[in-house]
Amino acid sequence: MFVTGMAWSTALGTKLDEVWSRLLAGETGLREAPSEHDLRNLLVAPVDWPPAELDHRERQVALAAETAARALDDAGLDGAGQGGVVAVVGTSYGAHLDDDGADGLHQWAVDAAARVGLTSAPVSVSTACSSGSDAILVGSHLITSGVADVCVCGGADILTPAKRLGHSALGTMSPTRLRAFDARADGTLLGEGAGFLVLENAASARRRGVGVYATLRGAGSANDAAGLTAPDPSGESVLLAVCRSLAAAGLRPADVAVVNAHGSGTPTNDAVEARSLDRAFGRSAELHNGQRPVVFATKGALGHSLGATGAIEAIALVLALRDRQVPAVPDLVQPREGVTVPVAAGGTCAIGPGVGLSITLGFGGFNTSLVFGRQDEAVDGNVR
Repeated sequence: MFVTGMAWSTALGTKLDEVWSRLLAGETGLREAPSEHDLRNLLVAPVDWPPAELDHRERQVALAAETAARALDDAGLDGAGQGGVVAVVGTSYGAHLDDDGADGLHQWAVDAAARVGLTSAPVSVSTACSSGSDAILVGSHLITSGVADVCVCGGADILTPAKRLGHSALGTMSPTRLRAFDARADGTLLGEGAGFLVLENAASARRRGVGVYATLRGAGSANDAAGLTAPDPSGESVLLAVCRSLAAAGLRPADVAVVNAHGSGTPTNDAVEARSLDRAFGRSAELHNGQRPVVFATKGALGHSLGATGAIEAIALVLALRDRQVPAVPDLVQPREGVTVPVAAGGTCAIGPGVGLSITLGFGGFNTSLVFGRQDEAVDGNVR
């Protein structure tokens, strides 16, 4: 199916090409923000709008609605009265942790969809840090099953005191910088934001005569159920999600040119992800004509936006496929032991022809892999 519209709200801005250019230039949206709590680190990556002074729930709804509306506009769709467009919206906890009177993790999605003007009931997803990716996965199934012709899919999450305190107390927050896949990596840093992609079946897109950013070729997920926060150290579940996504796309590891990794910067997650990528693309490279994908990650620039991160990173992957280049992983100087695939470091890195994977690893063992391809290229004779 086609990606016909995209929009994001990030710590580096909201315009697609402007944010992408800033990522390629090595800029970061991380900055210090005060806290009433004694935290391991005051660095966060906040968005400029909605204002931080707003009620947490209102910020969550407004951020999601405004970003989704821009994605629909980018696809040439007006949200108002659109009964045929289904919103699939993900978040980790949104405003829930900081609001004793919170109305659950679905009503906010209903309110956001209504604010955009969509009349179909939305689908809400909450699978921790894979929520944004899983929203895209669910949207793709709604389209392939004939339930919907068009879905606006993505995630939104806001920074709140409870989230900052929680990650500090868990020890997952870095006391220094977010250095994904670096030997000095000591934790993650939080951000906030939203990302939405408009998925559309081919008949609808062609009928409307709209432009196409990319095709979503396949999606796969797996859950290792190893613990509340730590993933299964074997990486078997991450590898299973990757294999399922490629099988759904009818592709092989040799067809993958680029991977947007989760790259959270926590030693445990980085080790598991490196092990999974090694098993998928490293040691068996001789079976794939020697081709190994280039790996990049953006959390060092945009922060870890929890339930939004999968959608934001999917957009970054689509733009990387468009331009055939990726930004360097921020602050990566010495790759950690076990990283056998090429990781972008020191500057932008060119990528060759092939599809791209966007991988997310969420608390609770939620692992998701999405396969995107350029529409104007073919893999094994298939248009993508």
